[in-house]
Amino acid sequence: MKLGKQKIWVGGLAMALAAVGGRAMAQSAPAETQLADQSVPNAPQPQMLPNLHSMTPVAAAVPAAPVAAPKAASASGGPGSSLPSTSAAAVQAEDQNQGLPPASTASAANTLSVNVQYHQIPFTVKDSKGHLVPGLTWRDVRVYENGLLQHTVLFTTDPFPLSVALVIDQSVTHDTMEKINDSLAALQGAFSPYDEVSVFTFNNGVKMQTAATAAQSARLGAVLEASKGVGRDPLMGMTGPLSHGSVINNMPIDGVTDPGHQPGSLAFTVPREYHTLNDAILEAAQQVATAGRGRRRIVYVISDGKEYGSKATQKEVIKYLLTNNITVWATVVGESAIWGAGFVDRMHLPLTMRDDVLPKYTAATGGQTDPEFRPKGIQNSFASITNEVRAQYTVGYYTHESPFNESYRKTEVRVLKPGLTIICRDGYYPSAADNTRARPVSASQPAPQ
Repeated sequence: MKLGKQKIWVGGLAMALAAVGGRAMAQSAPAETQLADQSVPNAPQPQMLPNLHSMTPVAAAVPAAPVAAPKAASASGGPGSSLPSTSAAAVQAEDQNQGLPPASTASAANTLSVNVQYHQIPFTVKDSKGHLVPGLTWRDVRVYENGLLQHTVLFTTDPFPLSVALVIDQSVTHDTMEKINDSLAALQGAFSPYDEVSVFTFNNGVKMQTAATAAQSARLGAVLEASKGVGRDPLMGMTGPLSHGSVINNMPIDGVTDPGHQPGSLAFTVPREYHTLNDAILEAAQQVATAGRGRRRIVYVISDGKEYGSKATQKEVIKYLLTNNITVWATVVGESAIWGAGFVDRMHLPLTMRDDVLPKYTAATGGQTDPEFRPKGIQNSFASITNEVRAQYTVGYYTHESPFNESYRKTEVRVLKPGLTIICRDGYYPSAADNTRARPVSASQPAPQ
């Protein structure tokens, strides 16, 4: 019996040991499985779709709701797949980079927008000796319009590229025309490569030699060479026997051409000359008015200033110049360049020719005249005038006047330093090109001075 009990006890002990070993093996199996799983590389992640927002839409698109990523497809731990979602903030940031307006907010509804008129005035400052005065700042300048002080938003001394309409007078006398012809070769050197020049000539009518072309181009040199004229010979106002080509015994050979001619009759008449200077300046101004913004608009006249026979009046031409911000500069040649000729022209006789109308054009538009009688002086005047144009100051402001007020506006530029002369236009006529839309400056941004 004892032997039987020992066998039962040994058998039970073996069964207990087998049960404990089975539990240990069962507990070690997940660790081995985990080690085996770590040796296997993870599955590749799904590729992202390319950015499809490279083209700017016509209008701001409404951002789509983000697509939620689906849950795992199985409980085995496999990677789930989902399409890339685009958030509303990302779409708005991209639209702003593309130049689209941001989404409307409550602050945008409170923004005030008004139509105002912006105007610029170029001016030249000289001392008592006629020399240019550099070094002025915005603190030294005050601008008035119709007697009211204006708040300047622009003050610069930077030179502007020029858009010049050159007007050459071919109705001058023969000797004066020769001086102009000899000086035209030096004209092209007075401009920079950034300038553009158009050329007009006039005698009994106006002719455009070329539209706006580069100032340093070979085309302009060829056009200036072709713009040389022969001038006008002085006419003698005489009729009678000596006025006919063939005369025998104080009588013309062909009596039909001069019926009623009496022998020995001699009479003097004033010759009719045509100097269409007003028409030439107007046509040149219409050409230069098409110049883009950021250019100084100049009508440069080489003439003796005589005017007769134009269809346009001087008042009409000056109004067009002031409306389009065009300045007239002139090199006066011929008899008008002689000292004292301007004073004599003030005593103008009615129904006779104006000897020099250029000072009125330059004074009204803010330009200047340079009288030169010799060829060398004419050549030097080209560079002198362009240097003064580039040395001008420019001041800009938003006018207080209503945009619907189209009447003439008187302007004045003052410099807070004694003994200086300011040369600029006395006023202007508003135009649609001056209209602009201004937005109020935020508190975080200082207002321009």
